[in-house]
Amino acid sequence: MTEITRLFDFPYYQLENKPSDSALVTKYDGQWTPISTKDYIDKANTMSRGLLRLGIKKDDKIAIISSTNRTEWNIMDIGILQLGAQNIPIYPTISAEDYEYVLNHSESIYCFVSDEEVLEKVRMVQANTNIKEVYSFNHIEGCKHYSELFELGKDESNQPEVELRKDAVKSTDLATIIYTSGTTGRPKGVMLSHWNITSNALDSAKRVPLVEGENRILSFLPICHIFERVLIYVYQYAGTSIYFAEGIDKIGDNAKEIKPHLMSVVPRLLEKVFDKIMLKGEELSGIKKSLFFWAVKLGEKWEPYGANGAWYEFQLKIANKLIFSKWREALGGELGTMVSGSAALQPRLARIFGAANMRVMEGYGLTETSPVITVGMYKNEHYRVGTVGKPIDNVKVKIAEDGEVLVKGPNVMLGYYKDPEKTKEVMTDDYFHTGDKGEVDNEGFLKITGRKKEMFKTSGGKYVIPPLLENDMKQSLFIEQIMVIGEGEKMPAAIIQPNFEYIQDWIKDNHLKIGTSNTEIATSKIVIDRIQKDVTRYNKQFGKWEQIKRFELTPDIWSIEAGHLTPTMKMKRAIIKDIYQDLYDKIYRV
Repeated sequence: MTEITRLFDFPYYQLENKPSDSALVTKYDGQWTPISTKDYIDKANTMSRGLLRLGIKKDDKIAIISSTNRTEWNIMDIGILQLGAQNIPIYPTISAEDYEYVLNHSESIYCFVSDEEVLEKVRMVQANTNIKEVYSFNHIEGCKHYSELFELGKDESNQPEVELRKDAVKSTDLATIIYTSGTTGRPKGVMLSHWNITSNALDSAKRVPLVEGENRILSFLPICHIFERVLIYVYQYAGTSIYFAEGIDKIGDNAKEIKPHLMSVVPRLLEKVFDKIMLKGEELSGIKKSLFFWAVKLGEKWEPYGANGAWYEFQLKIANKLIFSKWREALGGELGTMVSGSAALQPRLARIFGAANMRVMEGYGLTETSPVITVGMYKNEHYRVGTVGKPIDNVKVKIAEDGEVLVKGPNVMLGYYKDPEKTKEVMTDDYFHTGDKGEVDNEGFLKITGRKKEMFKTSGGKYVIPPLLENDMKQSLFIEQIMVIGEGEKMPAAIIQPNFEYIQDWIKDNHLKIGTSNTEIATSKIVIDRIQKDVTRYNKQFGKWEQIKRFELTPDIWSIEAGHLTPTMKMKRAIIKDIYQDLYDKIYRV
């Protein structure tokens, strides 16, 4: 029996216990193409033999940059790790300049890319790095294809050396360096050992609800991020079939094709899915429209475990049959659970999707904690709306005197690569300082109340916690993104990116005489007044000192590419403030 202590043990465990004919499934040329657990391992071993013949030594660093999750990424991962080398995953969407920084800082000597767009950015900086060769997963003219390494590894005569290398890898050895996307400054290289991530996967697996028989997972969050990566190991441990989505824009289509039972999400994605559902609801008329919004209103009151009583549950059955069943069909019809991480989820969305029998289990963690610290689980009453669940086994959470969440466990990183000073700053004895503020209730549920660095004081000395306001305001269908500002100023205010798509439909439906370009929308008094109505409504839930007194609308869409957002869709607050300094000055200086 394979004992799982290192990351490459997961597929071997699957082969012994729950082998699958469709362990990993990627779509090529319009066809879903599965590989079995055995093929997966065989290909990983062939890759290891090829890498050995390239001269890869223990602790060498190999970068992988892929625009989408795919079978090749996982083969490379195992092929690299079982040689005692390290996999350096890089976000595809960062700039060429950041590619150069990460490649140099990590001392990567080979780089594997998915497609032409990524290759182009690597080629721009390759001469300034120690990269000996670039290989691609797609066939690209002028770039070596990664299958060349399968040819190199076809001869099995050096497999005994692969086995020796595997046996020499200890659970405490470095497995990967993940560069945090960072909302400020240069990314930090988080060093995670095999056991950091392996223990986290094993302890998190107990919280994952799986149905009897075959389980299909749809994977689309970036695998270069530790959240999706640890889930991929969890899924392998559970013996599920992992389908890799073609891209975020194809999630709906792919879900209909494969009918997943489970997938991971970020709140921003759920917000977008919900906005699209609401747009469809607005297009209805008569009794259909009335029923749609009755179901939504009912969903907003949902409580788990039938806490609202028999009459509510009876109405909910009707809403599920008439309305929510169509929502489920749009995502394949069999999706029972979504695991949410990366940012705070609006409780309203947790309730509505919960009412629709697509429960969202919110979790909490950081790259530095491999990442899972807490996560909800529906069974055994381990779930409560508005919280991020209870700590997983072997992970201890305590709240410091100033309210900061501190974490101790086998999942806490080895440290920041080449930066012992920064490592010391975040550690007190064995406890890691998360930088987040939180509370643990009397039943052990953790609630995150804000980020220490994001809290600010107004000039009147009052504290404001932007994420709490932002999360509530984003319930407005007219608001796509919102950033609360006001540090050292007399009052809180906000910079808002309108939900242009929704507003364009709203203008047409209401026959309003407004232009529908982004600039026309952002400067329209009618739109500004309508958004003010929602801001006023949500303000009522906050103290007078923290209410948003003024706001300005931006004419452009906040994106990763334009620098507003990190690859995990968190706001880069300092950069957004710089980009819209004119709007900031309009609020406070005019």
